[in-house]
Amino acid sequence: MGIIWTILIGFIVGLLAKMIMPGRDPSGFFITAVIGIAGSLLATYGGQAMGLYNAGEAAGFIGSLIGAIILLVIYHMVRNKTTT
Repeated sequence: MGIIWTILIGFIVGLLAKMIMPGRDPSGFFITAVIGIAGSLLATYGGQAMGLYNAGEAAGFIGSLIGAIILLVIYHMVRNKTTT
């Protein structure tokens, strides 16, 4: 059940991260959702690896949002590098 909750929060976080990021974002709904889910998973398991969270404990909403924003910035950097 924990992974399902992480995915659901990640989906919501992906939408919020897209709204927070400045500039035009041509990525679609699917890419935004995947980045949000990956950001939530990154915050959860990365935080556990760094000792911020205990095993089995999910990252908070703010941690997931930060993870999604970091991945969104990386996505934009890679995408802009391939288009130019």
